[in-house]
Amino acid sequence: MLRRSLPVLAILPLALASALVQAQVPEPKDVDFPGGPVTVEVDATDLAQRIFRVKETIPAGPGTLTLLYSQWIPGQHSPSGPIDKMAGFVFTANGKRLAWKRDPANVYAFQVEVPAGVSSVTAEYQYLSPATSAEGGAQMTPKLLNLKWNTVLLYPAGYYGARIPYVAKVRYPTGWTAFTALDVASKAGDVVTYKQEPFDILVDSPVFAGRYAKDYDLTPAGSKVPVHLSVVADDADELVAKPKHLESHKELVRQAVKLYGAQHYDHYNLLFSISNQLTGNGLEHQRSSENGVGPGYFKDWSEKDGSTDLLAHEYTHSWNGKYRRGADLWVPNLNTPMQDSLLWVYEGQTQYWGNVLAARSGLRPLDRSRDTLAMVVATYQDNRPGLQWRSVQDTTNDPTIAQRRPKSYRGYQMSEDYYSAGQLIWLGADAIIRQKTNNQKSLDDFAKAFFGVNDGEWRKQNTYKFEDVVATLNSVVPYDWSSYLRDRLDGRVPFANTIESTGWKLVYKDEPNAAAKAGGRRPGAGGGGDFVYSIGLMLDKDGKVGEARWDGPAFNAGIGTGNNIVAVNDVEYSKDAMEDAIKAAKTDKAPIKLLVKDFNQFRTVSIDYHGGLRYPALERIPNTPDYLTDIFSPKK
Repeated sequence: MLRRSLPVLAILPLALASALVQAQVPEPKDVDFPGGPVTVEVDATDLAQRIFRVKETIPAGPGTLTLLYSQWIPGQHSPSGPIDKMAGFVFTANGKRLAWKRDPANVYAFQVEVPAGVSSVTAEYQYLSPATSAEGGAQMTPKLLNLKWNTVLLYPAGYYGARIPYVAKVRYPTGWTAFTALDVASKAGDVVTYKQEPFDILVDSPVFAGRYAKDYDLTPAGSKVPVHLSVVADDADELVAKPKHLESHKELVRQAVKLYGAQHYDHYNLLFSISNQLTGNGLEHQRSSENGVGPGYFKDWSEKDGSTDLLAHEYTHSWNGKYRRGADLWVPNLNTPMQDSLLWVYEGQTQYWGNVLAARSGLRPLDRSRDTLAMVVATYQDNRPGLQWRSVQDTTNDPTIAQRRPKSYRGYQMSEDYYSAGQLIWLGADAIIRQKTNNQKSLDDFAKAFFGVNDGEWRKQNTYKFEDVVATLNSVVPYDWSSYLRDRLDGRVPFANTIESTGWKLVYKDEPNAAAKAGGRRPGAGGGGDFVYSIGLMLDKDGKVGEARWDGPAFNAGIGTGNNIVAVNDVEYSKDAMEDAIKAAKTDKAPIKLLVKDFNQFRTVSIDYHGGLRYPALERIPNTPDYLTDIFSPKK
């Protein structure tokens, strides 16, 4: 009785009470931000302490000014804006310091009370970029930096990002070269001023800068739309590209433009870092992409082994994901929640074309592309028991659920499987189109019809829904595409065996395929071993279990992820010792005996496995059309 007599607000559920507080943040409207452009000045010279120092001036009149820090990050598809690394906020107007407060229900929102007689507010603060790997990937090193605008900007609430103009200036370390899709307005010493752009384009135009830098022109002959490979590296000798390797990068651009039949940028920069200090990454943008690899990319390139599909994947996103985007993923500003239901198109088909374009361009030889695909097929035929309880569609929620945190049993828990599962679903679609048209049409026709519309348009996104995907597929070849996609996405029909529709099948051999040996999956990277498809363990060089395959022989014997294998058949663990034991067990009925360390406890585990070493490969199915070779072959 007493509870019923309380004021209504006093007994509101916590979520509803929070919603009332959060309602103080103005909703974005599709109107121009008044008062002229916001100016932002970034000092990116404090390399030793890895601090970006920021001064931002925002036109503002009397009243409450709400400023937002980006929460929902494009390309990460999740609310992962690093607000914890922002510090030192000081707001002033007309030389006087202003009070500010953070919205208690929305920690990405800041309210500043602006007094009468004020026309602008100045905000000064710092972005403390990760200083250790425990805090995140490095964005500053003594020789390189990666300026991500979403990490250093505040922006006014109440407006679409496309309607808030910005003028940005950056002070770079002396003698450094900076690459970005932004156009330069002027340069004075170490300070570069960029031409005015709206907030959404500014945050979509990151910077790679470095002491050692080189720019390679990849623009196809006769094209008026420039494409550049803009490279920064730890050392000058990492910048030198072999002519044949560089030609493959040029061919990547030619093959991509031929595939899509349009370009949704006025110029494009493949921003590329070669470093063991700056974090390796891959993140898409409309007119550029962030790409990072370790040392040796140019120096150690082998025509036989090739490169990764990183550049092909991120470049493809200019069409798929940035220009054409799922309708529920488009948002008016970066503090409006995104929904990821169509990531199996956005990322899944990009994963497909990344591997295909890497093969067609020569960045990855055809046989290496086929071997890489074999590992994907094996994953979904034999290492995704999670498909018994979770659908591929449900994994589109993973960017929000897990935000790419590691998982103990990824094969069972699943994690953003819309990438590689989507790749196989689209491979099956390609095979269906080819089979129904006697190889006269293919998924290439879908790509051109779906992503190649409105050549030259890039300042706005062209959104789509599931029905649009189905309609375009049907325009290529009539088929029950809705059922084909939904059955596989929702877990009603298996999809891993669709490889057989291309004229190939999955087999297992007793040694890794060529792509795995060359580092395609990096089995045994650093001296460890890939025994996932035999005893069911992925091990590092010291025997620590990085992955225990759910329901695999080792898992069923009681070994878990995070355990350490100390000895194999009474011999100190090494990759060779494990291989020898698995080989011997193929003809010996005795179980494999492992000494396992779990924290400070030791135990002996026996694994009754006699199947020998097993590594995935693809093998031709006799007397069937070989669609896969045609898919990977360059187009004239």
